[in-house]
Amino acid sequence: MSSESYEVVVIGGGPAGLSAALNLVRARRRVLVVDSNRPRHAATLLAKGFLTRDGVPPLELRRLGREDVESYDNGEVVFAEVRSVELSGSGFRVVASGVRGAADIDVVAQAVVVATGVTETMPALPSIRAYYGTQLHSCIECDAFEKADAPLALIGETDDLAERALLLTQWSDDLIVFTNGVGVIADDDERTLARLGVRVERRPIDDLTGERGVLTGVRLTDGTVIEREGGFVRPVWTPALRFVEGLDLDSDDDGYLLTDAQGRTSVPGVYAVGETTPPGPQQLIVAAGAGAVVAAAVNRDLIGLSVGLDAPVL
Repeated sequence: MSSESYEVVVIGGGPAGLSAALNLVRARRRVLVVDSNRPRHAATLLAKGFLTRDGVPPLELRRLGREDVESYDNGEVVFAEVRSVELSGSGFRVVASGVRGAADIDVVAQAVVVATGVTETMPALPSIRAYYGTQLHSCIECDAFEKADAPLALIGETDDLAERALLLTQWSDDLIVFTNGVGVIADDDERTLARLGVRVERRPIDDLTGERGVLTGVRLTDGTVIEREGGFVRPVWTPALRFVEGLDLDSDDDGYLLTDAQGRTSVPGVYAVGETTPPGPQQLIVAAGAGAVVAAAVNRDLIGLSVGLDAPVL
């Protein structure tokens, strides 16, 4: 595949990237999707809230999306991890290392769509991964319905725990927020939560407890075990964007790429979509919809219509 040329290279094979790619191949663009095949939601058994696919396994949704793109002669998907994207003449050079036995690639494109999402760092609890995706989740809108009315934990070390706790009260009136001695909840927010019956536990956590793979509680470092049947964790999310560092794209204070409303970044010809952009992690169906919006912008720009190019970057 060395030295091959594409009109668009889409980096990332999640709902945002595959939706962009599908709409672009239908616009008769020659498109390559480069997918590292390391999705953030790999541990999630079922994806909820995706119209006509409610309850589909996320990995199955990705597989179906790849098949959709490759059902068109001008669409191609490869498993590779992008190492760099550089300016090359009037376009871009994309270099990637093959994964799962795939060949390395070195291709050029007129436009690049960045849809690599984020990596996530969990609170350092030894057993947290054993329950993540089954009893513990990170997306409240996606998974709270299945946890309704159960005794829940919200575990995190960030300063937005109060907001997430308030949202969770829509589904359960038995909620404890565990800050692990790190997360910040202001006094006014704690009083608001208390009026709703939400308790804040600031003692450090030793680990989670469970039996036969089922979460039963949260064990604190002083030995106290607080019974819980499930809940939510607030990871620290970091945009996966090292491969575009040489392009000097504008980003916000958290590292997310800034774009206009159609996904155009500060470098003409480079677009960003999905969790790569503010506010970061989002429902799969939201990411897929955003992919279609960006695809329309890419196609129009390649034609030369340039609608919205003078719009300010958000």
